[in-house]
Amino acid sequence: MTVDLERRLHAIARMTVSIRLAVSALVLAAILLTAALSSLLWWRTAEGASRQLASTINEQIVAAVRKEVSAIVDEARAAHTAIRTLFLQNVLDTREADKREFVFLSQLQSQATISWVAFGWPDGSFFAAHKLGDRRLEMMEISLTDHPGQRRVDEYDVVPGDIEFANRRFEPTDFRVADQAWFKAGLGADDPQWFRVMDHATGERPSIAFAGPIDVYQERQGVLAVIIEYTRLARFLSQLEVGRTGTAFIVDGSGELVAAPHKDADELHPARGDTALLPLARAALGQAGEAGRKQAWRSRLTSGGAAYEVALTPLPFPGWSLATVIPEAEFLGPVETTLHRLILGLAVGAVLAALASAMLARSVIAAPLSRVVGELRHVEAFALEQVRRHPSRLKEIASLSGAIAEMAAGLSAFRKFIPADLVRGLLSQGVEAKPGGSVQELSVMFIDIAGFTGLSERLGDRVVPLLSRYLDLTSEIIVANGGTIDKFIGDAVMAFWGAPQPQGDHASRCCRAALACRRAIDESGLVDDLGQPLQIRIGINSGRMLVGNIGSELRLNYTVIGDAVNVASRLEGANKSYGTQILIGAATERLARGAVVTREVDSIAVYGREEGLSVHELIGMVNEMAVGSTGWIADYERGLAAYRARRFADALADFEAVLKQRGDDRPAELMRDRCRRLAAAAPDVSWRPVAALASK
Repeated sequence: MTVDLERRLHAIARMTVSIRLAVSALVLAAILLTAALSSLLWWRTAEGASRQLASTINEQIVAAVRKEVSAIVDEARAAHTAIRTLFLQNVLDTREADKREFVFLSQLQSQATISWVAFGWPDGSFFAAHKLGDRRLEMMEISLTDHPGQRRVDEYDVVPGDIEFANRRFEPTDFRVADQAWFKAGLGADDPQWFRVMDHATGERPSIAFAGPIDVYQERQGVLAVIIEYTRLARFLSQLEVGRTGTAFIVDGSGELVAAPHKDADELHPARGDTALLPLARAALGQAGEAGRKQAWRSRLTSGGAAYEVALTPLPFPGWSLATVIPEAEFLGPVETTLHRLILGLAVGAVLAALASAMLARSVIAAPLSRVVGELRHVEAFALEQVRRHPSRLKEIASLSGAIAEMAAGLSAFRKFIPADLVRGLLSQGVEAKPGGSVQELSVMFIDIAGFTGLSERLGDRVVPLLSRYLDLTSEIIVANGGTIDKFIGDAVMAFWGAPQPQGDHASRCCRAALACRRAIDESGLVDDLGQPLQIRIGINSGRMLVGNIGSELRLNYTVIGDAVNVASRLEGANKSYGTQILIGAATERLARGAVVTREVDSIAVYGREEGLSVHELIGMVNEMAVGSTGWIADYERGLAAYRARRFADALADFEAVLKQRGDDRPAELMRDRCRRLAAAAPDVSWRPVAALASK
């Protein structure tokens, strides 16, 4: 059987051909497609003609918009001048309500693009005529003496050649003309000028206003404003034909939209035109820079896989530009259709000739290479048992497949010694396999089994199944919560969060994993040789530590080192003194605050350090705690504060209260006994509320 298999493999090896020969066959078939190059010259010529057509269309649109904007600006100036002249010649007095209403309404009727004619007096009173679309007008007045805080509104219906009074109403308003920029500037100016206006007595409506002071007999009467809402521009833009699917926008110098086409927009209906192509107009403004605000500018931009011709043209109003966006397909579509037919005709023969070559390439090259790539994916995922050898007629592919299979066989022996997830993470981060590292803020956790030394001595080699089950549980939880297992040291597990993949919530992840480990061990039913439930102790600390490949060129370990790591190890041991299971450092509590429930246990000086460290017991996650179950924490921390302030009697009472609520609380018992001793024999002035731990 084996001899027969070897003969078949040798026969396949003799039949293999060089990959260069297979590629040459494909290149020969591809040469047939070069006939399409004959269409390039025609394409370039047709493209140039089509672009010229698009340019002509754009010039016509620009001319129409420039004319309209000029007309709007001129109408506003003319209306302002006409009314101002009536005031200056004393034909009309600013306080003559009937004449003033007639003049303002006549201007609205005669000037199609004007939305408001408004007047503000120095005392803050306000009067305006306002269009309500094309068939209705309103007159409004806000007086600070008559009906303060209210707006009187008279509505009129527009009938052929006249207007008819419809109704009058009073409604509350907080509009103050004295707060308007056009009014404040107009009071102190000599000549009228343009303003951008957003707030009106009827609400927010983007507009421009031509406003200036009115002086009669050298006495300033107030400020007159002629206002044009952007909706009038939007209606005009909707009348333009920018190809079948193109559009035109008016934008200001900062790229903010002034108007987009909307045929129903007016003073009653906000403009809600299609702005899908607006990002292209803004992109063109950014590319053009200052030059695009001073002179015409054109460019070809792409979005969503489609190309567009975008043109910017300055408008007569300061800072405004017209942006036209026309899909390239609109004017190049017919050209592309003709070109496609030409290429199709040229390609038919090439396709027929290349069909056989394509089938050969697929069976001889593409399919084997796909299978080889699949095996590489298995290696990448460390699924080494799934790697298979694939024979091929191409000797290069056959050799590659054999090399991959041999590599997988070599790696499979080491897979359980290599943390696959860690390796993938390091590769994705671009970390090279050489000594080095960086200082980062991370969270580190140490876990071990309480009383493991005596347990291992009593059980001997029978401790292995127990230890394996314990390590399986903790390892699965650490990995599930995004942690990186550093190492196993006997019964101790060292893990860290925040590297190699950055984790902004590394402290809360670490705490969540610690609580899950404690819960899993409690629920696992694991017991020691005396039948007692297995107990674990956990220490957690956060801070800046060195993380990276630590070791030599011959052997590396991706690990963390530093003072913050040492403190975490000491906190794990400190659980023994306080009868707790999970102690965390102050930095971890600060970073995870809001996500975890903790209590500050004490200030300790861990073995090897003199300064005091604030130590917290991890109680649970905020979203997992029952309401009202943590009231005793406030009593404990109040007692701790009294203890530190040398008020030992008060502290004793608080710790007694904790024990009354919880019954069994080792930290409270420890602090109670300590307060009793200190209350009986007051400490000297050198006493510090720091507990020194004499062992690791």
